[in-house]
Amino acid sequence: MSKNILSDISRDFIYKLIEKGQRLDGRAKTEFRKVEVETGYIGTAEGSASVRLGNTRAVVGIKSILGEPYADTPDTGVLTTNVELIPLASENFESGPPGRDAIEIARVVDRGIREGKAIDLEKLCVTPGEEVWINFIDIHALDYDGNLFDCANIGVNAALKSAMVPASQHDKGEDYPFPVKHYPISATFVKISGHMVADPTYDEESVASSRLTIATVENGNLCAMQKGLGGSFTRQEVDQAMEIAIEWGKKVRSEVLNIG
Repeated sequence: MSKNILSDISRDFIYKLIEKGQRLDGRAKTEFRKVEVETGYIGTAEGSASVRLGNTRAVVGIKSILGEPYADTPDTGVLTTNVELIPLASENFESGPPGRDAIEIARVVDRGIREGKAIDLEKLCVTPGEEVWINFIDIHALDYDGNLFDCANIGVNAALKSAMVPASQHDKGEDYPFPVKHYPISATFVKISGHMVADPTYDEESVASSRLTIATVENGNLCAMQKGLGGSFTRQEVDQAMEIAIEWGKKVRSEVLNIG
């Protein structure tokens, strides 16, 4: 993400806290912030959700239209993920076309959903080779205090869970629920002064040397992993992060999405 410029005093204070196993907001190093989700947030969308992860907030909307499939996948629907980072959410965001940060978040979120087989895209085919449902997932950051990766991921899962295919609007029969198969949940970690922490805040992201996002599905299998920034994680840290990601995914599905 874009760097938050901290004073040397603030930076050193974060380092000292982390080395003591503490954080600015009092959480443990592997503890995630509270999640709040409200679905049906946008009345004109096929599915939508407002999600808060600590003080980070995003709104997700899904729109579906009919169109031609890709030539190499003539019998599957199309899924496109976009992220908007506007100045309203952070003074570091700028108006205009999607920048590097927005593109990275969109790709990481999209990869988790796609590789986790969240949607049965074949069930979004109307006529093979001619007409399929093309689905746009739009993510808008409203307040940014770090880790938009997981905030957006949870929002997309919640929006998909509540979404309906608008078949009746296009004379294609009755509306029906999105063919959701799985709920891939991501967990993001950063390294600060040699220590790995989960769900970083804005200030923690600004002093991080590396970042790792891991997405898992219901059975605990890994479906996507993305490393960011220039630093590294040890094999032991990756193994620990995977274990934490699995437990975090279970918690989000049961306590936030009310699945299972």
